[in-house]
Amino acid sequence: MCSKFRFLQLGMFTLTVLVTGSISQGQDNGDPVRELVNRLDLETYKTAIRGLTQFGDRRQGTERNRRAVDWIELQLEAVGCSPERLHYVFDPEPRPPRTRRPLSNEPRDLTTPTGGSVGRNGVGPGGASIYGYRAPTGVNRDLMAQPDELIRNLNKEEPVNGPRSEVYCTKVGTTHPDKMYIVGAHMDGHGVNQAVNDDGSGTALVMELARIFSASDVETEVSIRFALWNNEETGLNGSEAYVEQRKDLQGIENPPGSGQYPEPRWLGMIQHDMMLWDHGAPRADGTVSMDQRPEADVNIEFQSNSDLSEESMELAFFFKAAADEYNTDYPATVGPHMTNTDSTPFMNQVPSISLRENERGAHTGAGWNPTWHTPLDVWTTFDDEDFRLGLNAAQTTLSAIAKLTSARLKN
Repeated sequence: MCSKFRFLQLGMFTLTVLVTGSISQGQDNGDPVRELVNRLDLETYKTAIRGLTQFGDRRQGTERNRRAVDWIELQLEAVGCSPERLHYVFDPEPRPPRTRRPLSNEPRDLTTPTGGSVGRNGVGPGGASIYGYRAPTGVNRDLMAQPDELIRNLNKEEPVNGPRSEVYCTKVGTTHPDKMYIVGAHMDGHGVNQAVNDDGSGTALVMELARIFSASDVETEVSIRFALWNNEETGLNGSEAYVEQRKDLQGIENPPGSGQYPEPRWLGMIQHDMMLWDHGAPRADGTVSMDQRPEADVNIEFQSNSDLSEESMELAFFFKAAADEYNTDYPATVGPHMTNTDSTPFMNQVPSISLRENERGAHTGAGWNPTWHTPLDVWTTFDDEDFRLGLNAAQTTLSAIAKLTSARLKN
């Protein structure tokens, strides 16, 4: 079937899309997007996550964080995506004393009742509110709350303020090297754990996409930047530094006449944060199921309060359409609650979305994810159903970005 180009207009932004016929799963039939999706592999994705666990929670301002940044840089270089660094200084004012309810110091089994808690709107029939049951959340700062001695030892060092760096690399477009999509995830974590879900799962996803798009037989007409942000957990500082330093450099050829664009013009920003966990709401006693729920999905979020909410919503539904065509196990849904992740600093500059396993505001903040910032965010907590949910998020982004950049395979 012959392919043709379609231009999806998002307000002042135009998305270039390669349109192909619908292909049944498992057969490429000349469809380069499906061939690229087929290059994603569960074991390779898990291996990338497992590699990140050697650095513990990769908390910013520590040697383990710096070693993890170096390791990511080496992995990108090894797959042919030439890495670059962005440098900034993190030196905030001291925080006031915490007033929110702290996390219990006791290690918690997911099946052990927490005492439970109810929703924001009071108690309804059976003890639930209109928001359903809620479990307490918080950030673990207690080293001894982590029962694994090896993981405790990895995470002993406390952070200090000072210089920071983060890594990105770029697939340069053949026709439009001056325009790009940014695909990102944050590599730092905290909670005295291995930061497997938050956000090793997103970091590994971005690294896998960098590997596939950087293959010698892959061309894209539009550039793609793969960014691994630092300092997300301290308030999106790494992605904010990127926006501050580089937004005014967009589309400038440097040196003039070289055909090189150090900062191509942004067409869209796609963030990946906590890809593995969708086990459902807490029960009445505060416990959460150990099993991935059958109705798990790849949630794609835009922010309804952003300046570019309509354009971002259209981008989100474009990703959902790609998921409908190419995902193998889990569907995608769209929500308007993108918040507290590294797409936020971009959302008033360019259409921006995030992919997660559930809505952060409505679900994660209500205790649906007991691994969030706790000692439970370790390799042994997750199984292949969880990892496969992350892989399906990778299928969603890879297929959508391949279409948006008119990806093709060289003969």
